[in-house]
Amino acid sequence: MSARTQDLIAAAQELLITTYAVQPIALESGKGCYVTDTDGKRYLDFAAGIAVASLGHAHEVMVKAIREQAEKLIVAPPSYTTAPKVDCARIIIENSCFDQVFFTNSGTEAIEACLKTARKWAYDNKGPACNEIIAFRKSFHGRSYGAASLTEKRHVQPYFGPYLSGIHFAEFNDIESVKKLLSANTAAIFIEPVQGEGGINPATPVFMKALRKLCDENKIMLVFDEIQTGWGRTGKLFAYQHMGVEPDISAFAKGMGSGFPIGAMAAKKPYSQVLTVGSHGSTYAGNPLATAVSAAVRGEIVKHDFIEHVQKSAAHLKEKLEEVQRKSNKISAIRGLGLLIGVDVTVDIKKLLRGLQGNGLLATQAGDATLRLTPPLIVKESEVDEAVDILERTLKELP
Repeated sequence: MSARTQDLIAAAQELLITTYAVQPIALESGKGCYVTDTDGKRYLDFAAGIAVASLGHAHEVMVKAIREQAEKLIVAPPSYTTAPKVDCARIIIENSCFDQVFFTNSGTEAIEACLKTARKWAYDNKGPACNEIIAFRKSFHGRSYGAASLTEKRHVQPYFGPYLSGIHFAEFNDIESVKKLLSANTAAIFIEPVQGEGGINPATPVFMKALRKLCDENKIMLVFDEIQTGWGRTGKLFAYQHMGVEPDISAFAKGMGSGFPIGAMAAKKPYSQVLTVGSHGSTYAGNPLATAVSAAVRGEIVKHDFIEHVQKSAAHLKEKLEEVQRKSNKISAIRGLGLLIGVDVTVDIKKLLRGLQGNGLLATQAGDATLRLTPPLIVKESEVDEAVDILERTLKELP
């Protein structure tokens, strides 16, 4: 490790509040599906900022959009119209089941907007006492108080209490557990179509259809958290398209900006119209720079052959992983949709991640013992082969 890298890591440990374990490398640059550290070592990036860098690193479309918009207009008051904001919203509406959009700066903020929309809609349409929310065990929705209140991790972080009241947790893919929690005061149900941090657990179409039916019968808003699954990650533009159901509102972020901070809540009418002037807002959300970049990114994703490429790459990745599984007792299960893949391992997950890093592959952890693979959506077949070869070699090196 060079002196420069040592100095950077030491400075990070001293100057930054440690909410994440500091990695023993410092990243400096990236291109496509690869990143390079300050010592010049190159890594195949199957973390992609945790399912964020949908177009990989330094994509020419993003670079061009950033440069051109930064030279024109970076920020405007949120009450002012700009062409990038309108264009960005139009791409969402024209390619989804939704009617209107509220832009945010992050996925957590998108969840906050969904939560406030759900409670205000229920207040207006079902009465002031109707403010209870059903979420799911192993869920993850973000770090703010509202989003954390919907996240089951709250049960092991009592020091942040009290959380929002009226939140109840059902069992994922178990409709009977949802029914037991229903009451006249249930406003909404929040669900990830594929649980990310909980271990890459896809909801079944049967469960999601039953959930949709339950919401319709009981006048309950159905909210999808597609922060990690939206915009091509699962092999369709949106994960709800795998399920045969449509949500009433949904949260997006991560891949919709391919690394540039932006999120959104998209909603069907009349749910979108409960947020009125003064009821919600955000100073930076929907700024011209973020929306111009996001529109450029999603312009690539909605091209006719892009999703087909994701599907082919995902099928190839799953096939190669299954080949390794057949030869190794260190992989117990493979789950996921598209290029959101979870690999359950019987080895120490922390040691596996360090070993992969040492061998030139970056990945992340989901759940207790699940390796999460979320490469850029532009990943090539040869890069999939390289990643799986590194994984197989690393597994052999571990006891």
